[in-house]
Amino acid sequence: MKIILASKSGVRKEILEKNNFDCTVIPSGVDEDQVKDSLLAAGADPTLISKNLAELKSIKVSNKNPDQLVLGADSVVSLNDEIINKPNSREEALAILKKLNGSKHYLISSVCISKNGAMIWNYTDSSELVMKNMTDKELEEYLAKIKTETLLAYGVYQIEAGGLELFSSVKGDRDSIMGLPIKQIINYIKTLS
Repeated sequence: MKIILASKSGVRKEILEKNNFDCTVIPSGVDEDQVKDSLLAAGADPTLISKNLAELKSIKVSNKNPDQLVLGADSVVSLNDEIINKPNSREEALAILKKLNGSKHYLISSVCISKNGAMIWNYTDSSELVMKNMTDKELEEYLAKIKTETLLAYGVYQIEAGGLELFSSVKGDRDSIMGLPIKQIINYIKTLS
């Protein structure tokens, strides 16, 4: 099945390809921080922000690619209803891990499929993660294992690359936590054929 992925995420592309999708990557170019700030100012909760970003990315790319299925996706980390953004530096990454340290937070993953500039399907999943109580030294050692470009692109923990060691409890779909609830996507795609 052919699909356009409106995201630069290598992990999302990998999940699609593992599940026999012929995937073309066309990043949406959506300014996520600007959209988040605007939605927060309007009183949107983390779930609505995740849904809106996935839809915006999908529709933006779909408008330029008629008759193609376009998948947009977004994941938001929510700690006590506060959105935790991707870090802009290693220092910020450490500050984020310290904020999450020993706490329960939610990872909200939304996907949207569009065709001809209109959303035809969407899905949102929420996972609960509890981070262990870790020392500053342990957090620094964890961050030292992650390349800076990976850290800035994907956020402070990569479940697929050793990030599980940070958590005492993970409740949710592993694929959703990695950014793509693939089972639900496949089930929807089957209804199209």
